[in-house]
Amino acid sequence: MPLNSFDIVSEVNLPEVQNAIQQAMKEIRTRYDLKQTKSSIELNEKEHKITLASDDEFKLKAVTEVLQDKLVRRKVPLKALSYGAVQSAAGATVRQEISLQQGIPIEKAREMVKKIKTSNKKVQAAIQGDLVRVSGKDRDELQDVIKALRDSDFGIDFHFTNYRTN
Repeated sequence: MPLNSFDIVSEVNLPEVQNAIQQAMKEIRTRYDLKQTKSSIELNEKEHKITLASDDEFKLKAVTEVLQDKLVRRKVPLKALSYGAVQSAAGATVRQEISLQQGIPIEKAREMVKKIKTSNKKVQAAIQGDLVRVSGKDRDELQDVIKALRDSDFGIDFHFTNYRTN
């Protein structure tokens, strides 16, 4: 009997994030309330972090809202962002780091595997690094697992890739 499988992954499309940041910076430079401020948004692709900076917390919140609007328009899920604390920076400014989620954290992967096992479907789930691979003989059971996972909230953004039928 052939074996069918799919992967559960959590990754952010970095080019779309970069485009959203460029659009947000363009809006910040032209927006009346943010035009003369020291507001900036920078992406560190290696560490998967976005750094926001502005004059005060009120303006930082406005910069965050502009960025979120641009990310949503580019179909980057806001669940993939985790916000750090607002910190004081040089020159009486404030700064905040936002981490982009790349890969499923191990505790969330364990929750997903547990959910799959309690669904009483004849499938196997295995954690492979930062993804979860689900395999089984019946494609309909795999579809049921996908539906059950979509109906559950794990607090992270995830999607299904690499759907294979042999």
